[in-house]
Amino acid sequence: MQYIAVLDYEHLDNGVFLSSLASAISKQQDVRPVIIHGDSAYTERIMQTGVMREQAKVRSIKDLNHRLIALFADQGISAIGINGYQRKFISRTEDSLTLDQSFYNDLPNQSVLLISTLVWDEKTSGPIAIPLERMASFLQSQLDTDSLFAFSRTDRSEILIEDMPEKLQWNSLPSGFAEEHLPEELRSFDNPLHLTTAREFHQPFSSNHGVFID
Repeated sequence: MQYIAVLDYEHLDNGVFLSSLASAISKQQDVRPVIIHGDSAYTERIMQTGVMREQAKVRSIKDLNHRLIALFADQGISAIGINGYQRKFISRTEDSLTLDQSFYNDLPNQSVLLISTLVWDEKTSGPIAIPLERMASFLQSQLDTDSLFAFSRTDRSEILIEDMPEKLQWNSLPSGFAEEHLPEELRSFDNPLHLTTAREFHQPFSSNHGVFID
């Protein structure tokens, strides 16, 4: 089975969460994870050294991709880091995105794929960061995956599981649910999404380990 997991801005700056996530993924069996990420508060810290925002964001995303690879390696996880612009894996022409399917098919099936939101921009002939939500939606439409996962803003996983139904609708979320649980970048996602927590992610396809939003 193959899934997409989305690492949002807040979680990427949370070392405890990332360690817990890596530990959970190391326990998964018979799955091929595709993990996508953008930038984090690390961008702001780079800007404090005098780097302009767009340059800082590109640098931040590249560095985070390397850091995640190292973090996963510490848990014995084989992972491949890919910035979307490399080898023009994902390209943007005007406002359209395309994916090199043959390049993707040649990647090892047994490795976790860490894909950043940096894509090749045909207009500038260089990397550009696209919104995390757009990358998630695009890859969900292009790859043969079973589910897309995101992680709740709260660490109180027992509340997430016990106090909420197993399934919700985007157009009728309970009052305050989005603000409490959904990453800010995904609050208008409107595609099928499983919301879970790092500590429950060792069994991502277990029906009682999160909330499905359709």
